[in-house]
Amino acid sequence: MSFTELARQTGLSVSAAQQRVRRLERRGVIRGYAALVNPDDAGLPLTAFISIKPFDPAAPDDAPSRLAHLPAIEACHSVAGEENYILKVRVASPAALEDLLQEIRAAASVSTRTTIVLSTPYENRPPDVLGSADGPHTARTRVSQRGLAGDGEDPE
Repeated sequence: MSFTELARQTGLSVSAAQQRVRRLERRGVIRGYAALVNPDDAGLPLTAFISIKPFDPAAPDDAPSRLAHLPAIEACHSVAGEENYILKVRVASPAALEDLLQEIRAAASVSTRTTIVLSTPYENRPPDVLGSADGPHTARTRVSQRGLAGDGEDPE
């Protein structure tokens, strides 16, 4: 989104919108920017969630570092419950998933439980930084009234 479009949507001038974004970047609220790649077009149509737990509960909790070298792992979440971590993976085929499962088990000495994604109605949604329980239209109005993402500053 351009600063011009952002300014239009928030009711700020372009320079005010740009200043606010820069301030949010400096504060670490905005940590970076990324291209959203279509996994199907990238040859990775199969998404799965793999829950892992160590074979030996007394072993060091180092699975994330042991698995960091595997590029098919898109995310690693530490979780409460029976498993220790849930991994989000993207691979080209069921055979590639089977190979990845073997790599994960061997590299981290863990057992796995896999859930294959059938479809993804939505993902990569931005966080509700305004805490709006009233829905996106109310949040957008609050952005316009309070400044970009409620950055704590009055609109200019």
